[in-house]
Amino acid sequence: MQNPTTVRGRRSFLRNAAAIGAGLWAGENLEAYPQNTNTSSRPSDLKITDLRVATVARAPMTCPLIRIDTNQGIYGLGEVRDGASKNYALLLKSRLLGENPCNVDKLFRKLKQFGSHGRQGGGVCAVEMALWDLAGKAYNVPVYQMLGGKFRDKIRCYADTTESPDPKVFGQRLKARMDQGFSWLKMDLGVDMVAKTPGTVTRPEGTSFAYGDPTPHMFTGTEITEKGIAMMAEYVAQVREAVGMEVPLSADHFGHIGVNSCIRLGKALTKYNLSWLEDMIPWQNTELLKKISEAVDIPILTGEDIYLKEPFMELCRTHAVDIIQPDLATSGGILETKKIGDGAQEFGVPMVMHFAGTPVSCMANVHCAAATQNFLVMENHSVDVPWWGDLVNGVEKPIVNKGFITVPDKPGLGITLNDDAVKQHLLEPGYFDPTPQWNVDRTNDRQWS
Repeated sequence: MQNPTTVRGRRSFLRNAAAIGAGLWAGENLEAYPQNTNTSSRPSDLKITDLRVATVARAPMTCPLIRIDTNQGIYGLGEVRDGASKNYALLLKSRLLGENPCNVDKLFRKLKQFGSHGRQGGGVCAVEMALWDLAGKAYNVPVYQMLGGKFRDKIRCYADTTESPDPKVFGQRLKARMDQGFSWLKMDLGVDMVAKTPGTVTRPEGTSFAYGDPTPHMFTGTEITEKGIAMMAEYVAQVREAVGMEVPLSADHFGHIGVNSCIRLGKALTKYNLSWLEDMIPWQNTELLKKISEAVDIPILTGEDIYLKEPFMELCRTHAVDIIQPDLATSGGILETKKIGDGAQEFGVPMVMHFAGTPVSCMANVHCAAATQNFLVMENHSVDVPWWGDLVNGVEKPIVNKGFITVPDKPGLGITLNDDAVKQHLLEPGYFDPTPQWNVDRTNDRQWS
């Protein structure tokens, strides 16, 4: 025989449940019920229908934006790396049509054979960004949440700053960055700034300092003298006097000088406690980078031109560098860059992020940085471009606010394009025009038999 108290309790529960259900379906709570469900999308039925391009100029670089459309009306935004060809993304279109964009990793593995180091990784990475944007919109969550959540709500930035041959002028420019709220600084420190002074650089006649020179550093025959090193060290000393010793200060663009010159210069700069010396020689030369890093007491950094995680892991495993610096628009996109950061962390190596694009690629970087524990700081080349932030809607403005970017909580990358603003800054006519000529490319892409 059942306990009367139990029976009464069960009846009471059923009456309450019925009342709640009736109220819900009567509309009393209906507004709250579906608020976290994206009713415009059935993710399992999503199919890619198109890939289109619009190229932004002077942001300050040339940056092709891509848009991947679907059969359900939602789309994803991505960006080919600054200075790269839009065709790197367009040639992937025929491999994407009809696919479900939410299968991001599957599609990345299908496409990654078509990327390479430097700007040649730009197409694969742009597509990967757009797929994550689409998946986030389909499931109504921000990208960082799909990566496992975030470690931080704001992303620390440093800003590219116009050079000056006068260290006092440049020091004041960096001080102005600090007044804007930036808590990490970087300077260019090339041998070109002292080369006009006799006795500072030894080099074969006719050798160029230009960064467009295809000759790798080790084969130029260019070495800096003690006089040149002293002048460069004095330049840094005056910059440090302007900004103080407390703020992190990094250095880049040393010029195509030999390994031994890199070491001697690095030793001379030790007293100024720089946060890193960037890309002193090409990244492919692991043993030579290790030679420099073992001889110099300033962190050595490289990585902005490396595609995929494996070369990064070799640099980290051998401790050839102290810090890695992937550019997400080359390194493989959002998830691959998080994998790079996580892998580097296993070897005790922190990660900074190289970036020089529009707010589209910027937000891809922000989500990745938020989700990666060993992240330090992210570059931004566009602080002085007045219309840069106008290109997108949906995020906090200014985007870079007192040296930080707030991680957006909206679905996907958290942004939409401001069509009118983007159209004002196009490199060429055409705004996401149809691209049927890229629909079919009949090849056998398999790399094994």
